[in-house]
Amino acid sequence: GAVSDAVLRAYLGYDIGVAITGQEDVPLTVILTEGFGSLAMADRTFQLLSALQGLEASINGATQIRAGVIRPEIIVPEQQVTDVQETEAERSSELRPGIRVRLIREPYFGQFATITALPSELVRIETEAMVRVADVMLEDGQTVQVPRANVEIIEE
Repeated sequence: GAVSDAVLRAYLGYDIGVAITGQEDVPLTVILTEGFGSLAMADRTFQLLSALQGLEASINGATQIRAGVIRPEIIVPEQQVTDVQETEAERSSELRPGIRVRLIREPYFGQFATITALPSELVRIETEAMVRVADVMLEDGQTVQVPRANVEIIEE
């Protein structure tokens, strides 16, 4: 699910920057589903990848975290997939109440939550920026408000 920065640096032989990754001269592409640190892979992701075990796949580990975000991809041809079915709603990448998300910035980094509301008005956050926010309920039942840019949808 995740790896420490030190382990990745040792694998590559140098420190990566914030530019586009994916062009490194290494023998094996590594895709981190949860990012850096010691986070376990999300259960749904693990179950999905386990169900695809043994099938031919194409991967692209290229990543860019700035404007024009690029995420790594694992592509399995649809005709190979027999046990893994998704409904149209599950494929939707639109934020809406009821959707499960993972929070990707402190102070809630790595926590899972469910969107409870998407206020339409802009909210001034700690950095003084005016942003759109999401009201989310953490797994411990606490409700907090976070910038929408700080959530990523967990496809279940």
